[in-house]
Formats: sequence, C-alpha cells, structure tokens
Amino acid sequence: LATMLGWDFNTCIILSAGTVAVYVAFAGLTSAIFNEIIQFFLIWCGALLIPIIGLVEVGGWDNLVAMVSQRTAEMGKTGDFMHLWSSMGSYSDNPMGLHWLGIVLGLGWVVSFGYWTTDFLVVQRVLAAKDMRSAKMAPVIASFFKMAIPFVVILPGLIGIAVLPELKPADSGAFSLNSYNAVLPLLIKRYFAPGLLGLGVTALIAGFMSGMAGNISAFSTVWTYDIYRSVIYKKGTDHSYLTMGRICTVVGITISIGSAYLVMQFASIMDYMQALFSFFIAPLFGTVLLGMFWRRATNWGGFWGLLTGTCSSISMFLLLKFNLIEGKWVAFSNDASAMAQNMWRAWWAWCITVLITVIVSKLGKSKSDKELVGLVYGVTKLEKESSYPLFHRPSFWTCVSLVAFLILNIIFF
Repeated sequence: LATMLGWDFNTCIILSAGTVAVYVAFAGLTSAIFNEIIQFFLIWCGALLIPIIGLVEVGGWDNLVAMVSQRTAEMGKTGDFMHLWSSMGSYSDNPMGLHWLGIVLGLGWVVSFGYWTTDFLVVQRVLAAKDMRSAKMAPVIASFFKMAIPFVVILPGLIGIAVLPELKPADSGAFSLNSYNAVLPLLIKRYFAPGLLGLGVTALIAGFMSGMAGNISAFSTVWTYDIYRSVIYKKGTDHSYLTMGRICTVVGITISIGSAYLVMQFASIMDYMQALFSFFIAPLFGTVLLGMFWRRATNWGGFWGLLTGTCSSISMFLLLKFNLIEGKWVAFSNDASAMAQNMWRAWWAWCITVLITVIVSKLGKSKSDKELVGLVYGVTKLEKESSYPLFHRPSFWTCVSLVAFLILNIIFF
C-alpha cells in the first residue's frame, strides 16, 4: 500500500491489522479459513500475471538470463543468480552466501519438516479436515503449490533486476520504496492497467492478511483451549472462553503490529522469518519427532529439551548479533551470510533439543504402551490406504510430488 498508493507506512500497518482483527475476532476460525480460500485464488490470479508479462517484456528466458548477468555485473554482484545448487559449494560462490550442507540440514530437514508438521498455523487447518485421508492430502496438495511459488516470487525478483534499474539493496531499520523487498508492487505498477491494478493490490493485501489471520487464530486457539481452559480456568463457560479468545485476538494483533516494526531491523522478511523458525520451529520439531516415534520419551525430557534448544538458539543469535563470537563457530565460515547462520543455528538447536530430550528421558520413567496409544507411532493402529483407489491415495500423490520436486531441482541445478 505504501509503495503503490503512497500511503504512510504506519497507517498501512494499523488499517491492515484492524481489518484482520475484526473478522477473526467476530467470526473465528471458520471465517479465517473461508477468507484464506478466497485469498488463495486472489493471490495466484494476481501473482501469475507478473512473470508472464515480465518474460514477454524482456524477450523470453534467454534474454532474461543475459540481462540479469549484465545488471548484476554492473552492480558489482558476484555469483550465479540462475541456478539452485551448482554454486552452493562455497559461501562466496553464490549471492546469498549459503552452503548446500546448511540448506539441506538446517532448511531442508529441520525448518521445512518442522514448519509443515509442528507450526500450529498449518496443523490447525489439517485438524479441521473431515477425515484422515483429507488431512493427509492437505499438505500433499499444498506441496505442488509450494513448488510453484518460485515462479511467482523468485522469477519476478529476477525480472525486477533486469527491468528496474532504480532498485537498491534493502537497509535494515529503514523502509524504502525502491528496495529489493518492494519488487512485486513495483512490477504491478509497471505492468498492470487500472483494472488489473486493483487485482494486483488485492492479491498483495490478501497474501498479507491470510498469513496474519492464520497466525492470530492459531495463537488465540492455543492460548484459550490449551492453556487458559486446561490450566488457568477449568470451570469456565463457553461465553467466557469466547470472550478470552477475542481478547487474545486483540493481543495477537498488537504483537503483530510490533513485529512489523521489528522486521524493519532485518535486511528482508525472510531473514526475520528464518531467525524466528530457528528459535521456535527447530527445537519444537526435535521434541515432536521424538515424542511421535520414540516410546521412551518423557514429558520432562520434552520440556527440558525444548527449553534448552530454544534458549541455545536465541543465545547463538545474540552472540552473533553483537559480534561476541565469529560466524565460523556456528556456520563453519566467517563468509556465511545471516541467512546461512539462521539455517545452521536451526540445525544446532534441533541437535541440542534431541540430545537433552534423550538424556533427561533416560533418567526418568516412561509411560506404558497402553498410555501411548494414539500418540506414538508403532503402538497406534493406522488406517490402511488399500481401501482407496490408487489415484485417491495420499501415498501416490506424495510420490508424484517427490518426482516433480526432483525434476525441478535437476532442471535448475
């Protein structure tokens, strides 16, 4: 809104947050889910046009590659912008300052698996499915769209480098209308006529509001049902819990507004997100993984493992932030970028969580197999997929998704 309409940045944040607060507080999870469905189509309809029109302007893929190479050379940027893995053997060989091992261990294994299996924003949507098959199919279907995201996010970024000479690196702590972070709205202004401009703006707003509404409803649900009702106020009425849920929505919105200003202290929103994931998602994944597949895990083991993993990740972040340790102590190199450090920090936090959970669990008493039914894999009877036709089985579409993933990685290696 600030880039396209010229509105004040603070006004944009308050208006957007207020809109989300109203429909989440008064309509709840159902409203959030239905809004996300509508916003899903708005996002894709608006976003898909940008790379198509951009490729037409630059004259196709080959011309885009040549123009990006020329522009990056003029900007003094080194590294390969057009491939995924071939330049990941060294931190200095690619523009993001990453290494393939950190990507595989930190992002691929810990953060990605953790996000899709432990982030309550995702889990809550799956829990709302009508049956087990639908719950399994939800993340599988989402994986196909996840693989398409680079074509509506990364590709417009490359087009922006080629056709927007005014672009400049984002400065942490400042909001700029011509930074790399503003590529999508700048391209929408460049390509869309007045009619399509409305669709483009709607798509951008929908993307923001969908994520915000999902996180707010998840926060409200976890606090109200898992903490307030279960621990603090067990004898409350439905009305009291509803009121608490709405209060949580307001609190969550307030925290989100503060987070919006906190993001400005990072070079990009992805640096901010990866930092948060390394704090919370990575340790939680270690706890959940052991809890699901290891019968010997105990509640105290999970508690101390999660707490230690989270504290260790935050400590590493602060030590690096204030230059109290060198990057090589976390990411094996002082050339590692902040993003690379986030990925390695997620890996170490996960390892620490698993280690502490195992040690503490070994010192305690575990529950019997009877008590673990429904919680631990191996003692829980699972629904067999053989009763479904082949094309209705989640395992079949999982294999299709995996094949598509491998093909894309080979093409853009």
